[in-house]
Amino acid sequence: MPVVYSRNHIPIRLTTERWQHILTYHPEMNGQEELVLEAVTQPDVIQKGDYGELLAARFYQSTPLGNKYLVVAYREVDMTNGFILTAYYSRRLSTQREILWKR
Repeated sequence: MPVVYSRNHIPIRLTTERWQHILTYHPEMNGQEELVLEAVTQPDVIQKGDYGELLAARFYQSTPLGNKYLVVAYREVDMTNGFILTAYYSRRLSTQREILWKR
């Protein structure tokens, strides 16, 4: 199970169950695991989610869908534990969400 560190220096896990969820609902993410982890560790922006999760987004010129933002929803449970919820490509970022951090 891959573990990376968020901008808050919290270990974030990508479990097999969550990866299978991502592939089931977003099949275009097949083969994109490294980019998902990179988006958490090196995001362009972090936005506040609706239910306490964080949304790390990183822009990529070349994806299976063209130039897109990779958005990774993750939760920081406490200072020693966090996990990825889902990941997907998006044309643009939400302008309605609060920006918590920006590069």
